[in-house]
Amino acid sequence: MYLLDTDVLIDIQREYAPALTWFAALTELPAVPGLVVMELIQDAQNARQVRQALKLVAPLPVVWPTAADCQRALTDFIAYHLSHSLGLLDALILVRNSQRACRNELTKHDKSLFI
Repeated sequence: MYLLDTDVLIDIQREYAPALTWFAALTELPAVPGLVVMELIQDAQNARQVRQALKLVAPLPVVWPTAADCQRALTDFIAYHLSHSLGLLDALILVRNSQRACRNELTKHDKSLFI
């Protein structure tokens, strides 16, 4: 299962051709972390943009980190925040991926997918 990062969903929302092509070729529906949904809403400037964000993620299953995920995210955040500029939400989203053994190459730290 793929978990989609905010940047990927923004590329899809903006109709960026490589992202749309990649998404259309998926053989299974990806999931979206609830924190990513919240990031999309946070970036909205008005009610219309909130509705657009919610429409974009409506068909996708939403997943949430467990308590164990949060503890692992804290450990990773302490270890990698300064050395790798790991952000708080990225730590939570990425640990959710690794804990569920997801095949995720869709973080903002790996733009090679869309080059």
